[in-house]
Amino acid sequence: MPEKDISQYLAYLLASANRRMRIGLAQSIAAEEVTEEHWRILQVLADERGRSMGDLAEAVLLNHPALTKNIDKLVARGLVQRAADPADSRRVLVYISDLGLETVARLRKSVDAHHSQIEEALGPRKTSQLKKLLETFIDEIEPH
Repeated sequence: MPEKDISQYLAYLLASANRRMRIGLAQSIAAEEVTEEHWRILQVLADERGRSMGDLAEAVLLNHPALTKNIDKLVARGLVQRAADPADSRRVLVYISDLGLETVARLRKSVDAHHSQIEEALGPRKTSQLKKLLETFIDEIEPH
């Protein structure tokens, strides 16, 4: 029986697509000197509601140590700030600053332009189908 080529595995295809998306996204936001992780954090915090580190880690797909390092960098740049939760002073909430809001507005334009290029390449129908397939995959396939 012939060996299966690696490119036939779904895990490989998803990893390859993720790599291409990350490279394109990194190039589109490079002018702001932020990483993809920083963009995700700022994008989530842009609603100005503040988030606990646990909620934020889940929303931006980072483990706690990685999130803490990224938040430290964003605090140092004045893009986000930490504050005690008024309801529970033992808990820390993370909020976006005014500078963070200005930055995320510029980032959003760059990210939207990057996504528009992808949609242009795939076409709106295939882009919509891909999003739906990925959402189904995320919702239905449980990690073991």
